[in-house]
Formats: sequence, structure tokens, C-alpha cells
Amino acid sequence: MFFLPSVPTEEYAERRMETANAKCFDLVVIGGGPGGYVASIRAAQLGMSVACVDKAPSLGGTCLRVGCIPSKVLLESSAHFVFAGKQLAQHGVMVDGLRLDLGRMMKRKDQTVNLLGKGVETLFKKNKVTSLQGSARLMGAGAVEITSTDGTVSTLTSQHVLLATGSQPATLPQAPFDGERILSSKEVLSLDAVPEHLIVIGGGYIGLELGSVWNRLGSQVSVVERLPQVFPGMDGETALEAQRIFQRQGIRIHCGKQVSKVSRSGVQCHVFLEDGTSMDGSHILVAVGRKPYTQGLGLDALGVAMDHRGFVKVDAQFQTNVPGIFALGDLVPGPMLAHKAEEEAIAFAEQLSGMDTHVDHDAIPAVVYTHPELASIGATEEMLVEKGVAYRKGVFHFRANGRARASGNVDGWAKMLADEITDRILGVHILGQHAGELIHECAVAMRFNATSKDFSRICHAHPTFSEAVKESALALDARTIHA
Repeated sequence: MFFLPSVPTEEYAERRMETANAKCFDLVVIGGGPGGYVASIRAAQLGMSVACVDKAPSLGGTCLRVGCIPSKVLLESSAHFVFAGKQLAQHGVMVDGLRLDLGRMMKRKDQTVNLLGKGVETLFKKNKVTSLQGSARLMGAGAVEITSTDGTVSTLTSQHVLLATGSQPATLPQAPFDGERILSSKEVLSLDAVPEHLIVIGGGYIGLELGSVWNRLGSQVSVVERLPQVFPGMDGETALEAQRIFQRQGIRIHCGKQVSKVSRSGVQCHVFLEDGTSMDGSHILVAVGRKPYTQGLGLDALGVAMDHRGFVKVDAQFQTNVPGIFALGDLVPGPMLAHKAEEEAIAFAEQLSGMDTHVDHDAIPAVVYTHPELASIGATEEMLVEKGVAYRKGVFHFRANGRARASGNVDGWAKMLADEITDRILGVHILGQHAGELIHECAVAMRFNATSKDFSRICHAHPTFSEAVKESALALDARTIHA
């Protein structure tokens, strides 16, 4: 039934004889996050018997429990708070006596997380996926040892084991977490009071999203980024414009600053910079990225190859150098995005069943859920310049868009990059309202190798924000209508 290379049959048979009481599956998945649970469901749909093992009592992984979902709930709730307090008046809607109920906001966040977690459980039952709670460890060819929360040890056998354990917050040796005042992205999602002054170390999407939440709710927020601008790796021009907007919102951004040491005295935190300056705050959020979570899996003992950054090395079929062991999502190189893990999970399961499937890693959108949002797909200008690719650029500002004017959300632009010779769309970068939704028609266009002229000929409803993306395509040939 399965076509990918796996554990040699003789070796697997010996392992099964050694573990006569073990439960046998076609596929064992370690990790119940977006990569793990999606791979489990798709493999089960294709007729495989599947077991999914996760340490946590609820499924969904970091994304659902302490990442994507809770942060978006708080971003949405805090945006409503700001809209009611500062923006409704311009629409002639007057609000008196506005106040924040942080406890209720946090309760709604937890309810949303719990509801979605139960949804994954339901999907497992529907697709007959066996769900197990416990810590998993690879014990050799085709065997996985599971230690449950009560200490019970059991063994699963399978010719195919998928590692999908995700990632964890990266640490700074000069700024160790204490869980009370020096926080990771997990703890900052569950504060019971608005910080007086939150210092964010790291100007990436995690730092700016979570910094935005607390800035909206009344905290003074200062962001320290060691590189020259926020959102390293994103389109530089768009990131710089976003930085200006965040500064207007009251977020203090200090770029080109390296943290040398962090200390705490009671309820006061101190951040010392290498240039000799310092700043004091009530809380510190260390948001310097994430790293693969591989602890306790037994990879070293089996000789599973990893690179210098701790990512697991895999081939085009997601198989490691050890037969029968596969990995995807945040464990392998590439953007650490839940939807990237999901696409890899589907491709893995379908390849395992003999289908010809692959992931187009050049057409994976990325979104920052601040206000305004940033969305990006494909190459940035910096990438094209570095590779020596000749390109053209088209930019259209939302301030010239009718729907943006009607809503009062005029910050930002849509920017399209196309090949100078072929006109094929190489990248799109959107800063503005609903950017995270607008980027997907660009993903479709790029997936089918569309040109900017193809894009410009597609009729867009009026008035909509999406017209700005079409106008960015027109701008490549100086054909914009509304600018």
C-alpha cells in the first residue's frame, strides 16, 4: 500500500517480535500540532491505521494552545477596544464610559482555544485516528516508546514514524526567562494585569504582534531590535513603512540595538544595551524567534542528522537519513508557519500512499496580524537584487482606494514585483487592512505562473480593498487608474 522507503522488512519484523505486546500501526505521528494532526487525519483518510502521540492533554500544538490562535484572539479583542475608544467617533458613533475587562477578554481567549482543541479531538474520532497522551521516544527501527502522564510505559510499532513536534521559544543567555517578569511568548498571553511598561526584545512578528496587544490595552511598549529595522527578512521598504506606523501608534522602536544583559530587582526589570544605554520596565518579553523542539525524542542515539541550527535534515519525501523516520513543519528548514506545516503534512501522507504530491515552498504566504496587517509572498526586492534578477515594481497606496477611505483605514500599500523579461509575478507585499486575506489571490496567481498583465485583467468588485492589489499590477506598466 505504501510506496516511500521505510524500515527494512526484516528489521521491522524482528522489532515486532521483540515487542509482542506492542500496538502496531501503519503510521505513528509524534506531535499533535498543525503538522502532526493534519498528517494523521490525511493518512487516515487514505486508509492507514494511525496513532498520534502528544504530551499535552489537548490537541492542536503550540499554534492552538499558546501561539497562533490565542494571540489572534487577543489581537482581535484589543483592536475592538482601540476602535471603540479612538476610531468610532470619526464615524459619528460616540462611546462613553469605555472600560477594559481584561479577565473577560482572557476568558474568551481560553474558551476559543478549548473549543478548537475539542474540534481536533472530534476530527480524530471521525477519522478513526488513535490519540495518545504521553512523551514519545524513538527506540530503534519501527518502535516508539510512550511514557504516559502516570508513568506507564508502552510501545507502538510502525514502519513509518513522523516527527512533528514543532518548535519552542528561542532563548537569550543574557535574558533567561523567569515566568513572572521576564517572559516568553507563552506567559505574555496570560497576564492578569496590563503591564506598566513592556520591553520587547526582538522586532519580528511575534514581538510586534504581542507588543501591539498590550500597547492597545494601555501599556507603554518599547521594542529593541538588533538589526536596522523590524521584521527582518521581509520586504525592507514595506517593513520600514510599518515601523513608522507602529511608532505613530505609540510603540517605541529602537533598532540597531544589541542587548548585553537583563536583570530584575523586585517588580522592576532592567535591560542593558551594548552601546552603554539602558531602559527600565515592569515586564520583558523575549521574542527572538523559535527553535526546533527535539528534546527527549532520542534522535542522537539513532543518528538522525541535524544541521548546525538544530533543524532535522530531510529529503523531498520528508524522510531523514534513518529509514522509516520522517519529519516536517518547524522541525525542518523553512519558515516556521502553521500553514507550511499543514501543507507538508498533506504532501507527506499522500506521498506515503503513492500519490505524486509536493509543496511549492516559493508560494507560501506569511502574515503579521498587527494593525495594519502585513502579508507577503514570494521574493522581496532584497532577494531579487542579491540574485541579480531584473524586475519591475508596482505600488498602489490604500489612501487612493475607495473602500479604504470609506472604512477609515488608509495606511499602507500593495506592492507587486514582476520579472523584467517574462512579466511573471515574483512577489507581492501588502501593508494594510485585510492584507492577510488579500494575499491569497496573489498566491493563486503565483501558483499558476501568472503575469502582472494576467492579474491586471481580472475584474475586481468595486469598492473593495482588493482593487488596490489589481492597481499595483497596473502600476508595473504605469497604467494605474486611481493614482
